[in-house]
Amino acid sequence: MRLAETVTFGGSGLDRAAHLRGDADGLAKARRDPDSRAVVIWRSKPLFEGEARETLVRVPLDHPVLIGAREMIFLGREGGAALFGADISHWEPGEIDAEALAAFFDPSEQVHPKAPKGSAFCELRGVMSRISPRDAEVAATAKAILSWHRSHRFCAKCGHESEMIMAGWQRACPGCGAQHFPRTDPVVIMLITRGNKVLMGRSHGWPEGMYSLLAGFVEPGEAIEAAVRREVEEEAAIRVGRVDYLASQPWPYPSSLMIGCRGEALSDEITIDPVEIETAQWFTREEIADAFSGQNPRMKPARKGSIAHFLLWNWLADRLD
Repeated sequence: MRLAETVTFGGSGLDRAAHLRGDADGLAKARRDPDSRAVVIWRSKPLFEGEARETLVRVPLDHPVLIGAREMIFLGREGGAALFGADISHWEPGEIDAEALAAFFDPSEQVHPKAPKGSAFCELRGVMSRISPRDAEVAATAKAILSWHRSHRFCAKCGHESEMIMAGWQRACPGCGAQHFPRTDPVVIMLITRGNKVLMGRSHGWPEGMYSLLAGFVEPGEAIEAAVRREVEEEAAIRVGRVDYLASQPWPYPSSLMIGCRGEALSDEITIDPVEIETAQWFTREEIADAFSGQNPRMKPARKGSIAHFLLWNWLADRLD
């Protein structure tokens, strides 16, 4: 698919400078460099600024908002200067809306008293369609790898607390010597069509009227094409024939790689697995177009910025080649 890399989080050519991750002297020099910057994450929320929260904030490494930062990872270089990701999840705001934080989408914002004026920590899902490709790649990278460090502090082999090495891109266990690397979970997401129709479903607990493409994790020992066919048959009892790869999207919720595929349905009748999904339906091209324009009372389109939205939009425009 020629437009594949224009998907949100699709990549902006960030210089990740992986050769510097093991260079202790070089990293120490970068930490002293006044041109070096850090993006700030609080409990998986990046720090944004702007009227529409459209700009990812970068602060000098001596900025007071970074006091007490638990983790600092090397993300790469921008304009020749080092860029880090800092986790300040230890900070406790005066008031926290626990219900909002636990919701499917958290609309709340947290303002740190020492953060740059006009900035706030906010849910990446809420701004992902407005930020630049570079800010999207940096925010997704920092969010995903810092989330991995928070959830993988202990060695999976012996249980000993592990240590961050390689500038944050690896953990090592001092107890048994095991090495651990950031986790990425492959997920297939499928544009399943039959004639003028596309198969859509919704999961339990989603907002009313929200539908998206079917998706599921790739299992060990399974090819992408096989995963597409298995997931669609398991969730909706639809048999799928030809499968083609279209595009991929890093999805930092918390650490997935969405593998977008197109599949040709060989059957029509839907029988859902109620454990897997709440419902699934066929929608015509016209119904999807109405949903995108806000004129379909039965359904809301997949969230803008998601690969599901991207694939459906390009399907409507006949640009899947």
